[in-house]
Amino acid sequence: MALLDPPTRILDGDGSVQVRLDPADRIGNAKVFAVYGKGGIGKSTTSSNLSAAFSMLGHRVLQIGCDPKHDSTFTLTKKLMPTVIDVLESVEFHSEELRPEDYMFEGFNGVMCVEAGGPPAGTGCGGYVVGQTVKLLKQHHLLADTDVVIFDVLGDVVCGGFAAPLQHAERAIVVAANDFDSIFAMNRIVAAINAKSRNYDVRLAGVVANRSAATDEIDRFNAATGLKRLAHFQDLDAIRRSRLKKCTLFEMPDSPDVIKAREEYLQLARTLWAGTPALEALAMKDRDIFDFLGFE
Repeated sequence: MALLDPPTRILDGDGSVQVRLDPADRIGNAKVFAVYGKGGIGKSTTSSNLSAAFSMLGHRVLQIGCDPKHDSTFTLTKKLMPTVIDVLESVEFHSEELRPEDYMFEGFNGVMCVEAGGPPAGTGCGGYVVGQTVKLLKQHHLLADTDVVIFDVLGDVVCGGFAAPLQHAERAIVVAANDFDSIFAMNRIVAAINAKSRNYDVRLAGVVANRSAATDEIDRFNAATGLKRLAHFQDLDAIRRSRLKKCTLFEMPDSPDVIKAREEYLQLARTLWAGTPALEALAMKDRDIFDFLGFE
């Protein structure tokens, strides 16, 4: 990817400049989803169980973790995988020396897993790593036979680097709890997605309510901004235990709660596969949402 020449730069939100995606780096025919949300809200749990659900429906799935902690896919692979940036560094960034098995691993039910990783804190841009990961996957022809790609993206979106997966995605999903902090973060994520949608195909799919008994604050925010709730997962102990057991919900012992959560993930996968409307949500100003959230 390269910056446009100065006369033809396209504004991508207030105070920033759009980086144009090289057409050669487009992923292809797969349905591509980017999962965002406040740090610690359960994006990796959501992404991994959603990947598992897509695979249970017979789709070929690739999950790409975009966090330097490289812990997006361990419930699928049962281990912490080396990152793309680490293996590239090991060959002094001569990507032609890498093999697919150096950085891509098969997880639960055939889900293919990649951890993009990232530069050390304060030393580089996460967007560069995402771009290099997609280029490497295309170089090794690993996207041609993929039906679904899920980007699990680090924390809140505050810069163009962490918004880089939006250049590839068809739909963006926001994970939020029924609380002030995650809804406040969701509002800023909506603004970032809208900025990217000016020049890319990505559109908002909706919200996954996570770790919440109720959804009243999420639903109130959705009604005010034009968002839609796609799924609801309560704060189940089975989900916590699945992380400790390093597995997805589809590998946990049957119980009423587990069976219900599995079906919710399967229904979410069916909904996304069938195609969701492009939501025209409008983010609030920070001061407005601060006043909007909470009790009178």
